Amino acid sequence: MPSARPRILDERISLPGYTGKLRQITIIDLGHEEPTILLTNNTRASATTLVTRYAQRMLIENGISEAIQFFHMDALSSMVGLKVDFDLQITLMASGLYRLLAARIGREYQQATAKKIFRNLLDVSATVQVLAREVVVTLDKRAHNPYLIASGLTDRPTPMPWFGNKRLTIAFS
Repeated sequence: MPSARPRILDERISLPGYTGKLRQITIIDLGHEEPTILLTNNTRASATTLVTRYAQRMLIENGISEAIQFFHMDALSSMVGLKVDFDLQITLMASGLYRLLAARIGREYQQATAKKIFRNLLDVSATVQVLAREVVVTLDKRAHNPYLIASGLTDRPTPMPWFGNKRLTIAFS
């Protein structure tokens, strides 16, 4: 379990074949079983600054890893540049929409992965009715539906100009 304050060992080291100054920062109580070791030639920044920077980079790497796994970015539809660019753009849009949904729902979903949001909130059976002026999606009962209701996303129909100016209404059974 991560500690409120990770413990840090900051030491100067040398490597065979490298003539510059190196710094090795070993961190324990960071939430991993094994120590985390940072090797850098930055001798000016504080250890806290470097560890914080490392944590920020890990968040970015985790986000990329999630996109590859959940959105299948490693299985783009074509080698044709235009299609790859389109796939990447659609993936980025989907990721952004998941982040917006998470922010709107709040609570533990603000930091949730797209996979968790999909599994808990969106991967649900529904009945779809296409009426003259609206499309009504009625979601089956699920334990997490109150999060969607509390978010306010179901309060107003969503205009769908690309679908004959119909409105999308989400309801719950």
